[in-house]
Amino acid sequence: MLVVKFVLLFCFLMISANANAQTFGFGCLGLVGGYGGFSYQQYNPQGLNDYIQSFNTNHSDSLSSPMGKFGKAQGYRFGINFFRANVKGFILTTKGFYQNLTEKNQTSINSAAGNATVINQLQLTNWGLGIDLGTTITDALSWKVIDAALLYTTASFTNTTNSPGPSSVINKYNSENPSFGYSVGTGFILDIIDQYVSLEGTAGYTFFSVSKMKSADGTELTVSQNSNVSMKNFVSNGGFNAVVQLNVGFPL
Repeated sequence: MLVVKFVLLFCFLMISANANAQTFGFGCLGLVGGYGGFSYQQYNPQGLNDYIQSFNTNHSDSLSSPMGKFGKAQGYRFGINFFRANVKGFILTTKGFYQNLTEKNQTSINSAAGNATVINQLQLTNWGLGIDLGTTITDALSWKVIDAALLYTTASFTNTTNSPGPSSVINKYNSENPSFGYSVGTGFILDIIDQYVSLEGTAGYTFFSVSKMKSADGTELTVSQNSNVSMKNFVSNGGFNAVVQLNVGFPL
């Protein structure tokens, strides 16, 4: 239902914007362009962190330091502003984007045979479709009152053990099914070259989850290394997110 409402709103705003084309301040129909930048995401990987806690407990007498827990990923975002227009001081933008976020932790297990390095890496991939509505504050500065997006999320988790000698054990798991979520935020747009090149910052909250994780051969990630119980809450929810990006626009 949320997806349907969002798509209907998207279509309505596109139609309304085109109906008022002659009032736009960026050219006849506004701007189209691309953007790229840095993204930071907090999230709650309840199942994964329980797995790591179990690992730390089981190897407490041999770890050089406890394996770090997850919850703060960073990476990049690239996207397209399908449409950006200034309608009598109100700025409307419709957009799509690709986002890739990673977080990695590692530790060493000490033994008489030598030290083994254990590396855990989580990757979150998002495809998003969004819209934001703002208002001009000065000639160069605008406030994005609301920035909202639908998210299509997949995840991968790689556990690598590098033991003494040439061999390494790599276990990789991918989300069993992609999940849909959404984000809501606010931000500012600062024009660098009058309306055509701008710096944009957004802060908000992202809601998403990832349930089960499976390897290529169908093996499910379990709640702990020595368990046969499948993990069902790999990522329970999202959290605070922030994006800083550079926009480049072209008149329509």
